[in-house]
Amino acid sequence: MASVPSLASTVNQRLADALSAALPDAAPADPLLRRSDRADFQANGILALAKKAKANPRELAGTVVGKLPADDAVLKDIEVSGPGFLNITVSDRAIVETLAARAADARLGVPYAENAGTTVVDYAQPNVAKEMHVGHLRSAVIGAAMVEILEFTGEKVIRRHHIGDWGTQFGMLIQYLVEHPNELDHGGADRVDGEEAMSALNRVYKASRVLFDSDEEFKARARDRVVQLQAGDPESRALWQRFVDESKIYFYSVFDKLDMEITDADVVGESGYNDMLEETCRILEDSGVAVRSEGALCVFFDDVKGPDGNPTPLIVKKSNGGYGYAATDLSAIRNRVGDLKAGTLLYVVDVRQSLHFRMVFETARRAGWLTDDVTAHQLGFGTVLGKDGKPFKTREGETVRLVDLLDEAIERATAVVREKNNEKVGLSEDEIVENGAQIGIGAVKYADLSTSAARDYKFDLDQMVSLNGDTSVYSQYAYARIRSILRLRGDATPVAHPELELTAQERALGLHLDQFGETVAEAAAAYEPHKLAAYVYQLSSLFTSFYAECPVLKADTPAQVENRLFLCELTARTLHRGLSLLGIRTPERL
Repeated sequence: MASVPSLASTVNQRLADALSAALPDAAPADPLLRRSDRADFQANGILALAKKAKANPRELAGTVVGKLPADDAVLKDIEVSGPGFLNITVSDRAIVETLAARAADARLGVPYAENAGTTVVDYAQPNVAKEMHVGHLRSAVIGAAMVEILEFTGEKVIRRHHIGDWGTQFGMLIQYLVEHPNELDHGGADRVDGEEAMSALNRVYKASRVLFDSDEEFKARARDRVVQLQAGDPESRALWQRFVDESKIYFYSVFDKLDMEITDADVVGESGYNDMLEETCRILEDSGVAVRSEGALCVFFDDVKGPDGNPTPLIVKKSNGGYGYAATDLSAIRNRVGDLKAGTLLYVVDVRQSLHFRMVFETARRAGWLTDDVTAHQLGFGTVLGKDGKPFKTREGETVRLVDLLDEAIERATAVVREKNNEKVGLSEDEIVENGAQIGIGAVKYADLSTSAARDYKFDLDQMVSLNGDTSVYSQYAYARIRSILRLRGDATPVAHPELELTAQERALGLHLDQFGETVAEAAAAYEPHKLAAYVYQLSSLFTSFYAECPVLKADTPAQVENRLFLCELTARTLHRGLSLLGIRTPERL
């Protein structure tokens, strides 16, 4: 599927051709084209090329300008500046015609790779029988955005939610349920919601923990139960499955509130690789990648040492015969590369686990599971902080429940929508509630995604739901304002008018609209959704300036009305697509 070339790529190609003509021995030559405040674009590559060719940079810049076609319809003006920079202004006609081509494309000119590869995205990894807290937020939000962005650019994406559904704690939980068989019942109800499911799980977890810590005989029975579970005992597996199923009811209710779709097929937890663990260990030991050390199966690295200076290994199998997280992660790599045929593995995991994944990836390379054709990347994220700059906690110092945080965001946003509603807007109560949910959840997601993933960020709901500043509400409101303008105009599709002279605000808006495809492609390639969030915010800001300075329905001529409506509609479509790739909805009226 052919994409719509941006003005930047068109100008870059013109300059590259002229550079090659001026310096035949330097081909291919990169003009190093950038957006500029002095003109539309600036080319900075001539200085380095002149130095290499032992030429005067200003003279070379003049030669390059002379090699450009004199009657070029795209390039309006080129000025040699400073020691050899080129300041480039494109024509108004080129801007409008390029935007018209974008408007005619359902994908708005975003490149689509027909022969893209397969990426497994590992994200949103809650633990069975445990409540999701604020620490689970970033993996879910960042991972979901990357899934949308990658899929839109043509990548085949396989979602994987590597939930914590295996381990010693299940011996404790299962044994308690064996001895108290009605504790997960819900009064005979056929259907339970997420809160009810979590309440029952919490009750079992807390009661079993008290018994485990106070009763040595129960502790011994619980440890025996772990062995039975791992050996495939039918009763133990059936009760374990109950915990998993109850937890999924809860997980899915939270993800639904987050406006994220997750299916059973996407959920492959630690247990999904259980049958591979022994073989993984055997392969590593037989190949010499892992060695025995004090009874444990370990992988050592020259550059990983503890505070005492001694090597710190990756423990694949413990001295007591139990498997570490590494065995599961390595087995998952084997499955994802060998069975799913993935070319890229993307892990959206807390940056504090960077050392673990660096060791796991290196081990997989040594074992031959990661090759030159397969890459593994950790998209590490920072911590959610409170307004005080410390890890986000409740007033009592407890970890914040994710569902409470989301409910408060929705409540705050709904209050803002209700306050701004008036006779002119005319939202019904149902619309107020729906918009409040879309704005509240969008605010939480955007606050996360507008920050570089590796950085910590402060969770401030007052700022998140503000109509001003770098928030999702600001962009949602810009979209709703455009939809209001277009409703006044009627159903007719606005027509672009390339013959018109553009104002400064129209040019700025148009040039930014033209960057959408490149921005999406860059966010996908670099795994940086914050670049798309920054683009959306700037687009909203540029539209606000355009709207303040350029009357739309009351423009001077019918052609100008049409052209400005065209800019409005393309802006709305771009805002809608950009926000949807971030997992954020766009209410039609606000």
